[in-house]
Amino acid sequence: MIPSKMKTIAVDSIAIGGNQPLVLIAGPCVVESRDLVLTTAEKIKEICARLHVPVIFKSSYKKANRTSVSGFVGIGMDKALSILAEVKKNFAMPILTDVHSQEEVTAAADVADVLQIPAFLCRQTELLIAAGKTGKVVNIKKGQFLAPEDIKHPIEKVTSTGNEKVFVTERGTSFGYHNLVVDMRGIQIMRSFGYPVILDATHSVQLPSDEEGRSGGQPEFIFPIARAGAAVGISGLFVETHPHPEKAFSDAASQLPLSRLEQLLTQIISIDELAKRNGWL
Repeated sequence: MIPSKMKTIAVDSIAIGGNQPLVLIAGPCVVESRDLVLTTAEKIKEICARLHVPVIFKSSYKKANRTSVSGFVGIGMDKALSILAEVKKNFAMPILTDVHSQEEVTAAADVADVLQIPAFLCRQTELLIAAGKTGKVVNIKKGQFLAPEDIKHPIEKVTSTGNEKVFVTERGTSFGYHNLVVDMRGIQIMRSFGYPVILDATHSVQLPSDEEGRSGGQPEFIFPIARAGAAVGISGLFVETHPHPEKAFSDAASQLPLSRLEQLLTQIISIDELAKRNGWL
């Protein structure tokens, strides 16, 4: 049963949850270079200002979980975090980035407004507690292996620190060995715990690890998955986007071309407004 009142989480001046307008979390998968990140952030800011969409900029300062030993990890944590700090200052956008270990949490919290727990690490008790203790907003990505009702346990680990600023993200569930599926029932189940639910429409279209040690993807399904999620009732949409996905250093097969972001948002806003106006949620 959906609680009568969902928590509303504040990220800087942005309110997420309840009957608040849908929030966009977007940016390139990983910080590849200063130029790429600043150029992408500027375009995202411009689109969201035009459409009146609250936005949080997302990019990882490093990718600790790569399929292959040769996969791109990053340009260095300190350098990447300084670039994210520049985005925050120049474009007045809150920052979301992944944390991968207790040792990284403090440095990331100095820059980020939202600390994200990667899907594969969503059961790591010490990491969840360390993130909670910073007092920052914590986004828990539901692991591909986790049933939606089991997201309550990672939530409880963070909130055991006294930090109630949590939202959770659906990013697809393992379906066989090399496929993911988004079960829309799971979004409603996750909402039942009273915390905002975000839909990651780009990781959800991944085809995990081919024989070459790379993740593939089916980006043609980003739009229908996002539309379905908005109808079911999400508080935010998570989209990894890149000016030239085919050239991206990470998740090249599943990122949304930046040129299509405005089209996607226009569709999702319409559905989100309709669902909230009619009390479907």
